[in-house]
Amino acid sequence: MNPVSNFDKLARRIEQFRDEMIDLQMKLCALPAIAPSSGGEGEAKKAEYLVDWLKANRFVDVTVIKAPDLDAPAGCRPNILAYFRGKSQARTVWIMTHTDVVPPGELSLWRGDPFKAWVEKGRVYGRGVEDNQQDMVASLFAVKALQAEGLVPPCDIGIALVADEETGSRKGIDFVIKEAKAFRKQDLIIVPDAGNEHGTMIEVAEKTLFWLKFKTLGRQTHGSTPEKGVNSFKAASFFIAALNDLYKIYPGRDRLFDPPISTFEPTRKEPNVPNINTIPGEDVFYTDMRILPKIRVQDVEKTIRRMAARIEKKFKVKITCEIQQKAPAAPPTSVQSPVVLALRKAVRTVYHKEAKPMGIGGGTVAAIFRRAGIPAACWSKIDETAHQPNEYCIIDNMVGDAKVFGHVFLQD
Repeated sequence: MNPVSNFDKLARRIEQFRDEMIDLQMKLCALPAIAPSSGGEGEAKKAEYLVDWLKANRFVDVTVIKAPDLDAPAGCRPNILAYFRGKSQARTVWIMTHTDVVPPGELSLWRGDPFKAWVEKGRVYGRGVEDNQQDMVASLFAVKALQAEGLVPPCDIGIALVADEETGSRKGIDFVIKEAKAFRKQDLIIVPDAGNEHGTMIEVAEKTLFWLKFKTLGRQTHGSTPEKGVNSFKAASFFIAALNDLYKIYPGRDRLFDPPISTFEPTRKEPNVPNINTIPGEDVFYTDMRILPKIRVQDVEKTIRRMAARIEKKFKVKITCEIQQKAPAAPPTSVQSPVVLALRKAVRTVYHKEAKPMGIGGGTVAAIFRRAGIPAACWSKIDETAHQPNEYCIIDNMVGDAKVFGHVFLQD
């Protein structure tokens, strides 16, 4: 058996599937899979189409795992697992992509119907074509190319097409991991949920995500008599300035991440009073914090509460803190793990680039695998147009990523 010649055959076959890949993109785009909480019907119609496609293309053990959801017309959020059997069942190489998409947003910003995909200058345009259909289609056709060439991979290949990624994954991969028991520590888990335009980033770690809402309560009064009230906006402004000291208090650096530091940023600000000549008695703002894994989020919380207590005493206000999101960093995937090494080798062969293991500040569903004790790596070659108007997928990226997945499938 000559792996190099087998990969060359596989790569040529994937190129021959280019038009079929574009066609599948367009068909999937026409099946909006928007979460009920975002005003959609869920993924049922898209999942039904994909199940039929998988069965028609000789995938085996196609299973639908239904997460109950009474807000969805189908009564559930369907998740799909399917296999292409290899020579050994000792491990499985999984590609996990998600079927749901975000709403199109302001339609006037689109140059066409977001759910009627169109091709232009080497790109497919439409909602969901990059996030996450680019690599969904790539994974499916990597397997189809194996079948067409009569190649049997060293181990099983698993395709996971899951729901609910865009709204928290509780009815998606989180539910599947708990219910199906399909994923094992020795498996290679690839999640094309992060990447860059060069295909050189393999995401192996994430920061702790910590979002807070602060409400500062003072006493409203007329602007001409500040002594009769307590200016909540002024107190909150001093509190925001104090929070900037978190950068000094937690100055750690980790070169795995870009940026290599923890970040503590005020973001959203709610309106207080509608007129200029009233001193507000209530003020609300939010912070977005991305904290390096080696820093305990409990310590950051205690520091913030001490800061709030000082502001309360100085300005005679009351500050309440409400957690909007708290996702402690999952254990990182080792930079020497089999999945990382396999991806680096494949990217080097297909794209002639050196891919580097990295950590990111954002959150991906790979963290759900990692918290379950299953190493996972995120990788894809994308232009990062997800959630934007006129979202697009570069066709060469879709075809190239299929080759990367195919190369991983053939590795011993």
